Amino acid sequence: MIPQAAPGNALGRVGVIIPALNEADNLRELLPRLAALGVGQTIVADNGSTDATRDVAEAIGATWVFEPRRGYGAACFAGLQRLANHVQVVAFLDADLSDDLALLPALVQPISAGTHDLVIGSRVKDGREPGAMSAPQRFANWLFPLLIRMGWGYRFTDLGPFRAVRRSSLDAMRMEDRAFGWTIEMQIRAVELKLRIAEWPVPYRRRLHGASKISGSLRGVLLAAYWITRTCVGLWLTKRSRIHR
Repeated sequence: MIPQAAPGNALGRVGVIIPALNEADNLRELLPRLAALGVGQTIVADNGSTDATRDVAEAIGATWVFEPRRGYGAACFAGLQRLANHVQVVAFLDADLSDDLALLPALVQPISAGTHDLVIGSRVKDGREPGAMSAPQRFANWLFPLLIRMGWGYRFTDLGPFRAVRRSSLDAMRMEDRAFGWTIEMQIRAVELKLRIAEWPVPYRRRLHGASKISGSLRGVLLAAYWITRTCVGLWLTKRSRIHR
């Protein structure tokens, strides 16, 4: 078992939430690497796994949270409910080892320094491993930032899941999505709240084990696109009531 880092360490006040559905094989490699960075708390938000996800998470020292409702947002929200009191920065990370964990300190540093409130890992084109993103994913990554720009006037380059946010800022967002619109809702709410936002270029690799729950099937891609679109349109239709309340 690898112990959680003490709050006094460089990343000791960072809590990492990892949504996971049958990701035991990937977690066996991901969690030790994350613990070695000195992260203050690691939460595996289990979205109804039938494999050894819980056993792996607890054996390596992570906080395991069970959320039977399927949906990326549902898992992330469940993870938020278990954050330790000392956590001041919340990072979100997929379980598939597609992101470079060594860049976590770079995402967190502007928040810890007090210069930014939200830092998003932007999966730059030159840094993507061949096959890491499907054609529908690449199209969505062009379309949805464009919708944000049209509706809110802010230019993002990505909806990347690898990100860090100040905990107090995340609380102020009052996140509501429980499906696949979690990332776009966070970015839109950050713009509406006039938070200090930055994007940090990050490489992106193919997942290490298993198939993606989203890009791994046509149904997954269509379902994610539906929920992201629904979330974006819903936030646009209700924008005036939020901004002026």
